[in-house]
Amino acid sequence: MTTADFEKSLTECCSRLTKEAQTSIFKSSSEFENRVREVLDDLTKEEGSFQIDFNPHPQAFPDIAMGQFGVEVKFTLNDTWRSIANSVLETQRIEAVKQIYVVFGKMGGKPEVQWAKYEDCVVHVRTSHVPRFEIELFSERESLFEQMNVQYDTFRNLDMQGKMKYIRAYAKKLHPDGRLWWIEEKEDSDEHTAPIQVRLYTHLTTEEKTQLRAEAALLCPGIVKSDRSRNKYDDVVLYLLTYHGVLCHQARDLFSAGSVANPKNDDEGGIYIERALKLIEDEMRKAARRMDDALFVEYWGESVPPEKRIERWLQKADELAAGWTPSKSLFLDGK
Repeated sequence: MTTADFEKSLTECCSRLTKEAQTSIFKSSSEFENRVREVLDDLTKEEGSFQIDFNPHPQAFPDIAMGQFGVEVKFTLNDTWRSIANSVLETQRIEAVKQIYVVFGKMGGKPEVQWAKYEDCVVHVRTSHVPRFEIELFSERESLFEQMNVQYDTFRNLDMQGKMKYIRAYAKKLHPDGRLWWIEEKEDSDEHTAPIQVRLYTHLTTEEKTQLRAEAALLCPGIVKSDRSRNKYDDVVLYLLTYHGVLCHQARDLFSAGSVANPKNDDEGGIYIERALKLIEDEMRKAARRMDDALFVEYWGESVPPEKRIERWLQKADELAAGWTPSKSLFLDGK
C-alpha cells in the first residue's frame, strides 16, 4: 500500500465517520476508537500485508498499526481540535510503524472527523509526570518540530536527555524572561515534572480558582481522606502545577480553609472538605463533561465516559473518606 492509497483510505474513513457522528454522536473515546478500527479494517481488507489488531496493548503507540502506517485516535466531546497526546518518551511505540497519522473525532459543535499527519499537528509540549505532546488540527501555528527546528523522526530517536535539550530551548524561546529553573538540566535525571510557565494561585481570579479546584477535586478523590493522612494533597498540587502552571503554596487551603468551606462564616461546623465540595458540585459536573479522557487515564488509571465520571468519583471517594460517606451527601440531585 502506498502513502497515497493509505491517505485515500483515511479520507474515506473520516467521511463515513463524520456522517455517522452527525446522525448520532459517539459517546466515548473507546467507542470511537473501536469504530475507527472497524471502518479502516473494512476499507483495507484486500490488503494482505497487515492485519489490524482489535485487542492491542492499552498503552501502545500508535493506537492502530497497519503495517508501516499507524493511526493515533483522538476524541473529544468539546468543540475543539486540540487534545493532549502521548508522552514524548514513546516507550510503547510500535517500531514497525514508520508513518503516523491522527484521526480526530470532534463531537462538540458540528460533529466532524478529520485526519492529519501526526508530526504536522503536534503544536506544543507540556510536562506532567513526564513531558507530553499536545496536538491541534487546523492550527495556524507551526508544528512543534518546526518550532524546535528538528525532524520528528530525528527527535523521537533521541534519548530523554537529548529530547530535553530541544524542549528547554523551546521553553526559553516562548518565555525568554520567565523563571525556568524547573526545567534546567540535571545530571542523570530524566524526571521533569513541572510546566514551562508558572503563576501563583493567589493571583488568579475567583472564577479561575473555582474552576481549577473543581478539576483537581475530580481527578484527585484522595482529598477526602482523613486530615491525618500524609501527602493527600500532593496530586492536587502536581496537577495544578503540571497542567495549568499554577503554584499553590498552601494546598490544604484549597478545600479546608474557612474561606472556601464556610464563606458565609456561620457556626454550623461540620466536615470542611464535605462543605467545600458541596459548594463546587456544579463546577465538578462541568469539569467531568469537558476534561480530556487522557487525564482520567493518567490520574485514575482508567477511561471513564463523561456521563459516568461523577458516579465513579463517588465510588472512589467512598472508599477513601474517613468519618463520612461522600455519596450520601454529595451530588444528591442526580443532575
